[in-house]
Amino acid sequence: MQKTIHHLSHVDLDGYSCQLVMQYTPYVLINYNANYGAEVKSKLDLILENIKSSKESALLLITDLNLTAEESKWLHGEISSINESNKEVKLILLDHHGSGEESAQKYSWYNLDTKRSATKITYEYAKENFKLNEPVWMKKYVDVVDAVDLWKIEEHDNFEYGKVCMRLISETRELNRVMFADEDVHYKLSLLLEATKFLDAKDANILLDEKIHSLKKEFFQTEKNDTLDNLATEYVVTLLGKMKETHTLYYKGYKGFLSYGVGNTSIVGNGFLVAYPEYDFIVDISYRGAMSLRANNNVSVSQIAKEWANGGGHPNAAGGRIIGFKEQYRYDKVKQQIEALINDKESVAGKLEYKKEEL
Repeated sequence: MQKTIHHLSHVDLDGYSCQLVMQYTPYVLINYNANYGAEVKSKLDLILENIKSSKESALLLITDLNLTAEESKWLHGEISSINESNKEVKLILLDHHGSGEESAQKYSWYNLDTKRSATKITYEYAKENFKLNEPVWMKKYVDVVDAVDLWKIEEHDNFEYGKVCMRLISETRELNRVMFADEDVHYKLSLLLEATKFLDAKDANILLDEKIHSLKKEFFQTEKNDTLDNLATEYVVTLLGKMKETHTLYYKGYKGFLSYGVGNTSIVGNGFLVAYPEYDFIVDISYRGAMSLRANNNVSVSQIAKEWANGGGHPNAAGGRIIGFKEQYRYDKVKQQIEALINDKESVAGKLEYKKEEL
């Protein structure tokens, strides 16, 4: 059995619960998450890049995500090609969506069972194949996820508790899962693990419902108590600071920080500039190309917004929308787009300046 498992799963309760189950296997786990559509291919590309760059054998495990016939053919070919280069890579897919039937009939690695949730499939597969070190709560928790994911209303206690767990995941948005992929999945799995502690309590669903806010605060808690928003902001600013080496960009001699999809720029952006005064500005790009810039009196971001996207605003707070921006599911691809934009703007500015000097 390969020591490293690259685990790609869905972004709902069922998907994250598959990853929670796998935490109790004795392997090195690298988690990835994707929603349906282009994000699946994007994350698979990333996983294959990581596998190819490593000298170790690996297992690519996909749970709670169905692949199209075209995606399955492509992935099967990629894995076969890697194995032909004398590197052992195994592929397993565990899913319950009937739309994957065509692929399941064609490939032995595609395991499909429409009668169980992906969490239950993963749990039972792990018991048989992955040396699962099962904690006492796991079977009951798996039944909870199975009930709510397959909408088994007749299983009342499991169903009602599962509804709260579902909301625990769907309303947990404090961390951006593109910028902070590892931290985000750790956050969600930590919350789910805390939720298992209430499984046997009286009115467990009500108790968990009342505890959600405090569980989130406990995750971000520092030495001082504060609001959830402030605690999460401090946590995010610290994470951004750790990314300075790879997330810095320059424009006309000014030093900036590029974030993607973080949002709340007035609070997070200004918090970052106070914590790291060596930066002249910070710019956050939304998934649709809207940009929000903040500065701290070192540069006019309204001028940057105008030059980048015909936007505008105030010297310390501005925004705009980048025409032709392509949504990405990987930060490095976003930065490539923005750096190309910067280089183009600086090149045009340089030519205009040169022509002015000629005159």
